[in-house]
Amino acid sequence: MKAIVRDIYGPPDVLRLDDVSVPAIDGTGVLVRVHAASVNAGDWHLLRGTPLPFRLVAGLNKPKYRIIGNDIAGTVEAVGRDVTKFKPGDEVFGDVSRCGFGAYAEYAVARESALARKPASIAFEEAACVPTSGCTALQGLQKGKIESARKVLIHGASGGVGTFAVQIAKAFGAEVTAVCSTKSVEMVLSIGADHALDYTRVDFANSGQKFDLILAVNGDRSIWDYRRALAPAGRYVMVGGSNRQLCEALFLGPLLSAGTRKLGNLLARPNQHDLQMLMRFMEAGKMQSVIERCYPLSQAPEAIRHLETGHASGKLVVAIRR
Repeated sequence: MKAIVRDIYGPPDVLRLDDVSVPAIDGTGVLVRVHAASVNAGDWHLLRGTPLPFRLVAGLNKPKYRIIGNDIAGTVEAVGRDVTKFKPGDEVFGDVSRCGFGAYAEYAVARESALARKPASIAFEEAACVPTSGCTALQGLQKGKIESARKVLIHGASGGVGTFAVQIAKAFGAEVTAVCSTKSVEMVLSIGADHALDYTRVDFANSGQKFDLILAVNGDRSIWDYRRALAPAGRYVMVGGSNRQLCEALFLGPLLSAGTRKLGNLLARPNQHDLQMLMRFMEAGKMQSVIERCYPLSQAPEAIRHLETGHASGKLVVAIRR
């Protein structure tokens, strides 16, 4: 089969298209014929082996995983003897990061717990966008008590996680303010945001507005700025950003959470229940995958390179079969 492989850590230049063996499955494995994969920030962290403590899991000097990529959508090709939820021919999608990665290939192996059924009405490219970004958005909003939040701020609203977060928050009935760049204002409004703040012109932290929930996706502001914009009983959840922001959320968050305000971070864990919930949103027309561009498998390195620039709007997809 064709796959994008690498033998060393480094930039996208170390990736190459090569012929490799179709992976074998054991009794609990599911072999998926991949139709589409989506690009996530975790891909370039895994590619470059950063931050360095990450290598304790991914391989200290040499990468443990030759084929990277988390999110897939495709057709079940074969199942192990102990698999009961899927059969050959089923259309599925999911996150294979806990199954050895391997999304950028014509075939990938997953555990059945990592997959969910894809409705026939949802395209493979759309479904491949959902596992990591959709679950991160959903779980971050749930940690922020989206069920009771009236005013929600999504900081970093135009990226993969942010576009899903805007739509999910609207599906829960919130009034959504999206923070994004000038070029993305029209896009975030088109997917349901009630208000769009161009961060080059408006500083949300000094606007005087207070929010019940702030979800920080790829923002570059300090935790103090977010706290200033929180309502008295508001919640701040950091789901993506710099190492500085992560440290602030981990160590300062608990200290600043005195009283009814809560500040912290979330590491999302995709699961079948959330994947199915997100598909129901899509089937009901409440959520869609915002795809900036689809790349062929041979151009997966270029897709990762574009994501690294921080200028992608929505999701980037690697279309392996059409």
